Amino acid sequence: MINRKKTRELFIGNVGIGGDNPIRVQSMCNTDTRNVLTTGTQINALAEAGCEIVRVAVPDEEAAAALVEIRKNSPVPLIADIHFDYRLALAAIDAGIDGLRINPGNIGGEDKVDAVVSAAKDRRVPIRIGVNGGSLDKALLAKYGGPTPEAMVESALEHVALLEKRNFHDIKISLKSSSVLNTIAAYKLLSEKVDYPQHVGITEAGTLVRGAVKSAVGLGILFWEGLGDTMRVSLTHDPVAEVGVAWEILRALGLRERGPEIVSCPTCGRTEINLIELAQQVEENLRGVKDVFTVAVMGCVVNGPGEAREADIGIAGGRDLGIIFRKGEVVRKIRGAENLLPEFMKEIESFLEEKRGK
Repeated sequence: MINRKKTRELFIGNVGIGGDNPIRVQSMCNTDTRNVLTTGTQINALAEAGCEIVRVAVPDEEAAAALVEIRKNSPVPLIADIHFDYRLALAAIDAGIDGLRINPGNIGGEDKVDAVVSAAKDRRVPIRIGVNGGSLDKALLAKYGGPTPEAMVESALEHVALLEKRNFHDIKISLKSSSVLNTIAAYKLLSEKVDYPQHVGITEAGTLVRGAVKSAVGLGILFWEGLGDTMRVSLTHDPVAEVGVAWEILRALGLRERGPEIVSCPTCGRTEINLIELAQQVEENLRGVKDVFTVAVMGCVVNGPGEAREADIGIAGGRDLGIIFRKGEVVRKIRGAENLLPEFMKEIESFLEEKRGK
């Protein structure tokens, strides 16, 4: 069992973070926020994939103005990503944004921090302090000799102090590094000092496979340690893929489930069907299904049902023959490799009708 560290609770829109809430899945649009249509389309795609909170970049006043329409049509809460310009933060709050990602120490003098905090308080808009190991203050880099975990935590706490000074506590914190080990160490150190919710992720993790592996290792360790309240898997890829990887990380640790789990055996010299293609096609066909169940795609009709006996439903293929099984018991035989996928999908549809009818 994973014993999660208890943190303060806050709400991004109607989505609870910290406290007793589950770990939330986030992503970020890579569209031009000024384009309301394309940004809205991507937000909907992310939400359909299971994203619970979406962040959008706000580089200028035109993007801030577009937030009004984007927020009105969004099915999930939105966070405005602000760099340096406090006026854009105020405009985003006026537009109805649900959360801010802004570092108060980087937006100018005390009066500018006062203005943002006052507006955020009035609208109950939480602020995420986001420290990135690649953009730390030069003084901290000199003090610690580089972007160490200690430097990242000190930077975060400096920003926190500015908000606490103004009696603002709807705060969550991220400490992101492209180093898995530095990220883990930073979050562990932070958790010893404050109880604000943690937004966790490995930044600049890389392309699909490399980024998924680094994220799974880093986030998996953090979650096992009981840390993390909301997450983003950062990939150089379609943001929708980030959401899928995030859910698989949560599923692997038994923290949350969404959609079917697909298990499939590795190919070997005994495989007599195109197992790789079949498994990929099954996965693609089930992409939009939200029901939680286990599907097995196996390459051996002799051992497949036994090896995957815990699967709710599965298929095993051999030379010109396939068998469909439920909980290890054979229910149908299929002739012809071309019939394996369509007949299996029919059986899954039947299975889901029965499951939903209970």
